[in-house]
Amino acid sequence: MTAIADQTGTAVSAALSTVDANIAEFGDRYPADTTTNDRYPPRPANRGWTTSFWPGMLWLAHDLSGDETYRKAATSHVRSFVDRMDGGVDLDTHDLGFLYTLSCVTAWRRNRDPEAKRAALAAADHLLTRVLPSAGIIQAWGDLADPRQQGRTIVDSLMNTPLLFWASRATGDPRYAAAARRHTTQLRDHLIREDDTTYHTFYWDPATGAPLRGETEQGSADESCWARGQAWGIYGFTLNHQYTGDPTLLAAAIRCADYFLARLPADGVAYWDLIFTEGSTEERDSSAAAIAVNGLLELAAVVPPALGERYRAAAGTILASLIDGYSTVRRPDSNALLLHGVYDKPKNVGVNEGNLWGDYFYLEALTRVTLPGWKHPW
Repeated sequence: MTAIADQTGTAVSAALSTVDANIAEFGDRYPADTTTNDRYPPRPANRGWTTSFWPGMLWLAHDLSGDETYRKAATSHVRSFVDRMDGGVDLDTHDLGFLYTLSCVTAWRRNRDPEAKRAALAAADHLLTRVLPSAGIIQAWGDLADPRQQGRTIVDSLMNTPLLFWASRATGDPRYAAAARRHTTQLRDHLIREDDTTYHTFYWDPATGAPLRGETEQGSADESCWARGQAWGIYGFTLNHQYTGDPTLLAAAIRCADYFLARLPADGVAYWDLIFTEGSTEERDSSAAAIAVNGLLELAAVVPPALGERYRAAAGTILASLIDGYSTVRRPDSNALLLHGVYDKPKNVGVNEGNLWGDYFYLEALTRVTLPGWKHPW
């Protein structure tokens, strides 16, 4: 990581300046999922799957600076997430893991806030209601009776299971961890193809639990390899291995990582689908790159030393490229941290824009490099 040592100080300072401005701009509100013309508008309410990335960034800013302003700002968002859970607002999603790990589990760990813990455990309980008993998977989206969504899960869900593992540790109840283990095993067995690519989504028969088919929602085609999904695989399988010690999950993370790295263009920042390679005119997805950096650094610590060095070097190259060519270090007119991301190219949503998860994982990567020994919130 020495190659980017000189860049990170400037990158962190620029990121914290943007976070400062966004605290003043958004107050108790939340930025939209993506920028519009490189600036986030405010969203009207705490809805959707991305709002927790904003308090997540505030916690990271506190870690990087020690400034209590960031801790207070992060803590101020707990009430919104408590009210969202208590009011049953927009909870028909597996992304409760994203939403309540960064907003409330972190607040419980840092501040011992009992309301934050209560809301996070309620979110874990709600996730258990989304388990399809016949297949053991957590339904990704929508009403459980929706025929289009029944039996469907997605690769992103690997980042939502940490909430369940935390809930078992917090309560002593093994049901949460058991559900997470079974779900992750199903993803290991069915979302990863023989060539080490990943499906974005996969369906199981709701009645029998039999595996049916893989599809995409945001990738180029059902049989292509959506870049952000492959990055979720690197980080998500690694996190689930940390919780379970299951060597097959570590092997899954390695498979995802090696394929991802083999499909990168010269600057190390993936196109939005890995079917596209050097010379393509398709857009990059800086958010996939940022997620992959964190996954590679986490993975590097638990593989043999030679492989670990390879992953750390690759992560350093990708992060240096993000700082130099995709961040807003030299773009004070933008209120994002990272530009040139892709939310959903097939639907033309958030294409070549900043997005909240890209910003969060970029800042998480900067935190990892700046603070050796830092512990992730997942």
